[in-house]
Amino acid sequence: MATQTTKLSAHARGVIDAALEKYPPEQKRSAVLAALHEAQHDNKGFLTEELMDAVADYLEMPRIAVYEVASFYSMFETKPVGRHSISICTNVSCMLRGSDEIVEHVEQSLGIKIGESTEDGRIYLKCEEECLAACCAAPMMMVDHVYHENLTPQKVDEILAKLK
Repeated sequence: MATQTTKLSAHARGVIDAALEKYPPEQKRSAVLAALHEAQHDNKGFLTEELMDAVADYLEMPRIAVYEVASFYSMFETKPVGRHSISICTNVSCMLRGSDEIVEHVEQSLGIKIGESTEDGRIYLKCEEECLAACCAAPMMMVDHVYHENLTPQKVDEILAKLK
């Protein structure tokens, strides 16, 4: 069977090769997170089965092992999503400090529910996160991997307004 590695951009293959240099040659699967991250980035924020197969072929690992990683970690998306990704922590510390109200405010402001993207493809509101490890600054959310802490509805509105 021919490999799918040509489905990965030259840039993605370069990033994966750089990650592979950190590990012994027989431990190629150690680069799977970096490979999936780059493949997702190159594909406007989500992974297709074709791209996951390409990563598996490139790293010489079983395709099912790549699917397992992609479906386990919340940082990977396997369907098209908005350009900006928002994760709102709803664990105990954030909940006690108002994360439920923040979730409700964001949903109302954007006209979407958790797990949906805005119609214009601008924002994706990720499924609830168990913990984003910023308990001392609750409630908090992560926008495109940047933390925003001690949130109020007003702060949320300012953050959302900056997302183009």
